[in-house]
Amino acid sequence: MIVLLVISVLMIVVVLVQKTKSAGLGEAYGSDTQSFTTKGKAASREAKLQKITVALAVIMFVLTLLCLILIKF
Repeated sequence: MIVLLVISVLMIVVVLVQKTKSAGLGEAYGSDTQSFTTKGKAASREAKLQKITVALAVIMFVLTLLCLILIKF
């Protein structure tokens, strides 16, 4: 149960660290001033965070199922 709690807190932190997908109307009209290298680094960081989020979700799902099975028996 403690491991499940720790995984849950980690997942919350990782989700909160990620940027939102929508940048608003400013990006649509070209007011985005980041260079391509900065965008590439940010994109790779976001990709890593998304993979970590998926991994934590799978671990949380498996741990929840294990806890339910252990409680039942």
